[in-house]
Order: sequence, then structure tokens, then C-alpha cells
Amino acid sequence: MDESPELRLLFHRLNNQLGIILANAELLEAKAPDGQHRARAAQMIASTLDAMGTAKEIRRHTSLTPEAS
Repeated sequence: MDESPELRLLFHRLNNQLGIILANAELLEAKAPDGQHRARAAQMIASTLDAMGTAKEIRRHTSLTPEAS
């Protein structure tokens, strides 16, 4: 089953926002002055990647769910 255009747009917007967060977290990690700051940035990166995976799973489940009548 295909997802609605509105839902597709929401997933697109969410992925764009998460991509920006990921890019900034990677930049913070690269420019971190010490191990503590690098570790915090690495946690942000891991959490963002986890959120992206969750969004992908939600999208997969949503596209498999029949529409309510």
C-alpha cells in the first residue's frame, strides 16, 4: 500500500531535520577540544542515527498498514 502524500512529506521533513542534526553533531565531534566533548557529540550522533532508524521503521510499518475505511 502506498503512503499518502502528506505522510510522505512529513517523513521527508523529519529526515531533513535529522540530517541537519547529524551533520552538526559530526562537526562538533570533529572539532571537539577534548575526549569529554567528543563523547557527548558521539552520543548525539548515535541518538540521531537511532532516530533516523526509528523513522524508517515507522514508515515501513505505516506503508504496510491498510487504510482505515
